[in-house]
Amino acid sequence: MIKYPKELEKIFTKLQQKDIRAIIVGGYLRDAFLKKDSKDIDIELYGIDSLQKVEELLEEFGDVNSVGKSFGVVKLLYNGLDLDFSLPRKDSKIAKGHKGFEVSINSSLSFEEASRRRDFTMNAIGYDVVQKRVLDPHGGIEDIKNKIIRAVDLEKFDEDPLRVLRAVGFASRFDFTIEKNLYKKCQKMIEQGSLEQLPKERIFTELQKMLLKSKKPSKAFFLLRDFGAFGYFKEFLALSKEEQEALFFALERAPKDLLILFAVLIYNFSAEEKITFLQRVTQDKKFIQSLFELASTPLSLESYSDYDLYKIATKVKISDLSKLLSARYPEKKELVKKMIQRAKDLNIYEKELPHLLRGKDLIDLGIKPSKEFSKILNSIYEAQMRGEVTSKKEALIYLDRLLILT
Repeated sequence: MIKYPKELEKIFTKLQQKDIRAIIVGGYLRDAFLKKDSKDIDIELYGIDSLQKVEELLEEFGDVNSVGKSFGVVKLLYNGLDLDFSLPRKDSKIAKGHKGFEVSINSSLSFEEASRRRDFTMNAIGYDVVQKRVLDPHGGIEDIKNKIIRAVDLEKFDEDPLRVLRAVGFASRFDFTIEKNLYKKCQKMIEQGSLEQLPKERIFTELQKMLLKSKKPSKAFFLLRDFGAFGYFKEFLALSKEEQEALFFALERAPKDLLILFAVLIYNFSAEEKITFLQRVTQDKKFIQSLFELASTPLSLESYSDYDLYKIATKVKISDLSKLLSARYPEKKELVKKMIQRAKDLNIYEKELPHLLRGKDLIDLGIKPSKEFSKILNSIYEAQMRGEVTSKKEALIYLDRLLILT
């Protein structure tokens, strides 16, 4: 018997009264057999042929969101649970890409027929909430026990190019092995340019899952390399295998922080390669800039001054930099600790050195705003970081000298 939140009984009771058969499907069942918690629950409904009717039935339970309606999905946020209700359907490939499908709802389909559209056997398990019975027409439970990722339908697997990244992600998240025929299929999909068919945001989402959810994120990148995906992620090809592997294993030591993990991943790329890689996987300019700054921070752990740390703190958090360097250089653990302690002593571990004078102070002194403002303030701040100015009084004296000179 599969356990699910008792709050769902109200919904299931109402559906049963309308002669609608509810089957919990997908990741929730997979995670149940993996003994993992999950709040995202997908429910497939049999005995009803209209999403509009589904919406009407669910309205009393909370906010119904039909954003996924074009894909045959009605979303409901209910007591903190993210519920997706769908109808049995068949997907027909009509165009390239992971969205190039025509969805055909068919309430007369059996669960076995409807589940054939799913990617992996472990994601094609169902649970009939009325009969209290597990439905496993494709042997997903056995594959979970054996830690194997197997395609439900190998012939149709490559119709969705996103599946190759999902296979890599699940293999690394659960430390599973990809079945040999599926392994070959993934290699062929990469060779045929499957990644080029995917939008950046989907590639980024899958990379994010590999990095944040994987027990062994290194496994994901070894698989991508073996599949030939570095023909797409070209920047890795400029590194030797030893350099690649050093980065992959550094991911194991990094905290589950997306900024740090991505910084580790691109650390050994050239400046240009860092940008091209990031632009290939995301359009978030702010994220790209933050990552580039962090992964490009010049610092010799063997030799640096307080001024060096002050300058670094104006661009990145030294707390982030320390996590990156700890993951990348485990052999320099003591040097990283020393840097952390010095940054804390200078009170710049989480923030930059506070400015003794700002624009408002200049205005209060009767100085009219001009193009010289930023130059004056930068000059005073530089003097602060060099230790030449340590108080507001000294900063004002320094300002007087600057004004005399200008």
